[in-house]
Amino acid sequence: MKTIIRTMFLGAMAAVIAGCGGNEKNNQQETAAAEIAPKVSVAKVTMREVPQTSTYTSTVEPFVKNNIAPQSANRIKKINVEVGDFVSKGQVLAEMDQIQLQQAELQMKNNEIEYNRLKGLYDAGGLSQSDLDAIELAYKVSRTSYENLLENSVLRSPINGVVTARNYDVGDMYSMSAPVFTVEQIVPVKLLVGISESDYTKVKKGDSVTIVADAVPDKTFYGKISRIYPTIDPATRTFTVEVVVENKYKTLRPGMFARVTVNFGSNNSVVVPDVAVVKQQGSGERFVYVLAEDGTVSYQKVVLGRRLGAEYEILEGLSDNAVVVTGGQPRLKDGIKVTVNE
Repeated sequence: MKTIIRTMFLGAMAAVIAGCGGNEKNNQQETAAAEIAPKVSVAKVTMREVPQTSTYTSTVEPFVKNNIAPQSANRIKKINVEVGDFVSKGQVLAEMDQIQLQQAELQMKNNEIEYNRLKGLYDAGGLSQSDLDAIELAYKVSRTSYENLLENSVLRSPINGVVTARNYDVGDMYSMSAPVFTVEQIVPVKLLVGISESDYTKVKKGDSVTIVADAVPDKTFYGKISRIYPTIDPATRTFTVEVVVENKYKTLRPGMFARVTVNFGSNNSVVVPDVAVVKQQGSGERFVYVLAEDGTVSYQKVVLGRRLGAEYEILEGLSDNAVVVTGGQPRLKDGIKVTVNE
């Protein structure tokens, strides 16, 4: 009896051990299968219109900047405006000492009287042509000198703008080292933008752009490309465009830092989630894993275009309606079979 019980016990133990061995083998098989067919997440990509925009940094500049000063040294008699004042074209900004002007006026009038007297004498036949020509020349020279001094004795603004600098006080002697005033036109303003040479053929005069200034973050301004510079900077490989902004309310001011967004049109391109794009180790190349109908994935090199939030534009390497892997890439290699997460 003891022998029978012992035999039954040993048989049961062997069955348990055999069962455990079988479970371990099954687990190993399942693990191997999981390693062969890792689980991945996928997404179907489509082709759509992708705006081709780029943003560049620039600085707001006055449309016109004038340095106001007389042609020769003279004492400043009167100043009519201060920094920050808005002035109109032709407005008197300052007056210089009038002594030289008065002397030039007297000389001009004296030459004019002499010329008229001698012209009458010439008409009567009492003066030679050469003598008349000499006094006529002297009169014209003195008149030109007077007109020049008159222009430089009363300093006027040549534009509508704002006074941004005043370098002298009343009574100072203008020394020709710095202008008396600087006047800048800020309606409109302009920005000079450096654009990559690869976009040279995409830019046209009259194209619209948008501008955002850090000093006015809650407002967007609109401008147009007014001039395209004809040469490429060999150091930066960029060309310059001039953007003009109406600035009707004088919100933008010279010196402000701004970001200019230029729209180059749109491309019909494939767009993929950014999580699908993997960077190849040791290089700057990018690739995606593409899922085939037989459940395998293939390594596909791609050329990226513009970033669109959580997506990338693909310029080369991917076709419309392709299915790409968006999760589980670290366990993948070219040609491996995968299981798609439900």
